Amino acid sequence: MKISIKREQNQTGLSFAEREKFRPKVKQIRLWMLAAILVICGTSIIIGCKSSKDKAEVAVSPTDDNSQFVMLTDVVPDVILEIRYYGTYNFVGARIDGYEEPTALLTKQAADSLKAVSDDVMAQGYRLKIYDAYRPQKGVDHFVRWAQDVADTTMKPYFYPDLDKSVLFEQEYIYERSGHTRGSTVDLTLFDMATEKELDMGGTFDWFGPESHPDYKGITPEQFEHRMILRRAMLAHGFKPLDTEWWHFTLKDEPFPDTYFTFPVKQLNK
Repeated sequence: MKISIKREQNQTGLSFAEREKFRPKVKQIRLWMLAAILVICGTSIIIGCKSSKDKAEVAVSPTDDNSQFVMLTDVVPDVILEIRYYGTYNFVGARIDGYEEPTALLTKQAADSLKAVSDDVMAQGYRLKIYDAYRPQKGVDHFVRWAQDVADTTMKPYFYPDLDKSVLFEQEYIYERSGHTRGSTVDLTLFDMATEKELDMGGTFDWFGPESHPDYKGITPEQFEHRMILRRAMLAHGFKPLDTEWWHFTLKDEPFPDTYFTFPVKQLNK
């Protein structure tokens, strides 16, 4: 014990009794310091969370970088293109903003997977027919403006005869953002090489109604099987379906899940 006291005296310059006198004050000071550290750390955590949120918001900012996209026909030469939003036969009744040429663009990863789908259905006697692929954000904005103009019902008899146009947002037919704008979503059907006609899917592309749901029961067994041929091939090669549109598929491991692209649909100059 004497040795211990001696060491402490040598290190602090205070006697044992003197140090015992100051011990409560030291303990209080330590508590104050701990409280200050907790406040600082808590502030840092809050700031850190806010920074992460800000970074997430930056991650979904639009970009016009098309360097990771390809012309679909370069990767899948057997596809048939019928780009509906380049023409006027669509639910808007006009060419959609951002569609400068009747071509289809996709991310490299989505195009490679679609090539595997094409090889699959070709072996069964079919070809893929593409209605839409990458869609620029200005195209989505065009849809939104059209939906807000409830007086414009030019194409109602062809695409939404049973719906009041005022419910398109409420019933989620039109969104301010689209998976197509991320570059790995495609709308398509099957073309029968024997009959040289599209397979009868029991409903038209872009029909606003339950008839477009993949599992809709009001179609014939043959029409339902046609939908399933397409669905099985897409799912087998890495795509996931949408439960409200039989023609709509997105690459499951899409490379840009939080990015919305803005460059127009046209031939890529590389």
